Amino acid sequence: MGASLSNLTENGAANGGPGLGDIPESCVACVFLYLTPPEICNLARLNRAFRGAASSDAVWEAKLPPNYQQLLELFPPERYQKLSKKDIFALLSRPVLFDDGYKEIWLDRVTGRACMSISAKAMTITGIEDRRYWNWIPTDESRFQVVAYLQQIWWFEVDGIVKFPFPPDIYSLSFRLHLGRSSKRLLRRVCYDHTHGWDIKPVRFELSTSDGQQASSECCLDDTEQEEATGSQKRGCWVDYKVGEFIISGSDPVTEVSFSMKQIDCTHSKGGLCVDSVSIMPSDLGECRRRGVLK
Repeated sequence: MGASLSNLTENGAANGGPGLGDIPESCVACVFLYLTPPEICNLARLNRAFRGAASSDAVWEAKLPPNYQQLLELFPPERYQKLSKKDIFALLSRPVLFDDGYKEIWLDRVTGRACMSISAKAMTITGIEDRRYWNWIPTDESRFQVVAYLQQIWWFEVDGIVKFPFPPDIYSLSFRLHLGRSSKRLLRRVCYDHTHGWDIKPVRFELSTSDGQQASSECCLDDTEQEEATGSQKRGCWVDYKVGEFIISGSDPVTEVSFSMKQIDCTHSKGGLCVDSVSIMPSDLGECRRRGVLK
């Protein structure tokens, strides 16, 4: 197919037949409306008409979420006022920090859909001020370069809240956790396993939204029998624990999402857990990215 495109581009006029360069730019732009941003950027290299269509504001505005103007309010006006829609897409596809740098939002480069990550630093953690229980550990394994490490506690509770103009979509919320404490020694990753208490009772995860949606799930973080049955391993690995989903409609200007994770059975202690962040992603993002790349 690459050879065929090359022939059409370079030899069409010489052979007396039509080439890709003869296709009106407006027609190319209509086709680009159905392609992903990476595909548009690749096709822009073919000829002048494709390059012009790939810079069209109409094409790139269709790739932006309907409320992208609200997302731009995270920047000073001089950062975006003179930008084309293509450059605005590029600006928003890079992570944008807000709320003291403990939360970030970005647009997925393939689908243009909004994704968010919330640091443990932005959450309320019971006992976090007492170094007998918790410590902040610097690490390059986190987007925010730091995670909360639990040494030992009886009442385990982590709560958070975010208020944001999410674009319309169906979102999935997950906690990113790690059993054991990892570090680097001689440039090699080493995991110290002081994990205990997570196999006795499940941890309860909950979320709720300002418009009344609720979801919850329960999971034993250290379930050896299930790991053996499925062949998966949680200790020493970062794992996303899904809490549930919520829906944002076009009529919701700002939505408040509350989330929590708790295990408050004080009959036993638990420890050896790293809490990194909470992610809020479109629920079918992985599948859509695969379709976008492979179609």
